[in-house]
Amino acid sequence: MVLLVCEHASNRIPKFLGDMGLTAKARESHIAWDPGALGVAQNMAAQMSASLVYGGVSRLVYDCNRPPEAAGAMPVRSEEYDIPANAAMTSDERQARTENVYVPFSDALSGQISQHPSLQLMVTVHSFTPVYHGQKREVELGVLHGKDDRFAMAMMQTVPADSPYVTLLNEPYSAADGVAHTLDMQAWPNGLANVMIEIRNDLIRTPEQQRAIAGHLVAWINRTLDGFQVGGAA
Repeated sequence: MVLLVCEHASNRIPKFLGDMGLTAKARESHIAWDPGALGVAQNMAAQMSASLVYGGVSRLVYDCNRPPEAAGAMPVRSEEYDIPANAAMTSDERQARTENVYVPFSDALSGQISQHPSLQLMVTVHSFTPVYHGQKREVELGVLHGKDDRFAMAMMQTVPADSPYVTLLNEPYSAADGVAHTLDMQAWPNGLANVMIEIRNDLIRTPEQQRAIAGHLVAWINRTLDGFQVGGAA
């Protein structure tokens, strides 16, 4: 059984925060969420009969893939944008966001793990921009790991020969960028194999594209999981 996670599924900002001092363009951009990632995760969940836990607010409100003490949990700046509502936060407001967003999300994941002893694998699903700080990214699919690299390495050994996607290990991010928090806090301590998938968001703009990449990932993950089980995870 597989548990799918999409931490940055939504760009929703609660009404009490208004527009957080941001333009509509900024609130709709990648700084606020991972466009297309939820659609891919939902398609994967349907195809795999897998559980799915996803975030319900913008990562600018709280980034569920960051611990409360991390600067990126409630960033005051993201890429070229300042986040006025976060710069003005009090310690009480930070604590309230942690308790109302991060803690329930973490509890939901912990609950899924405890309720399903047959879980074998956690997969987190993310998307990234084709251009970052003016630099074009050639990678299309990234396979990332945190403390436990076993499943990521196994996937890289079974990249489909006919894959149409440029696929790289630990690109365009790595654990050094702080992106492995969910894997390291939820999967690794519970002995779950785990991996993070990053998808370039120009490839998942439409429902059709989301279904296509979901199908590619599901077939690849299932094939890797079969071999991983036969090989015996330590």
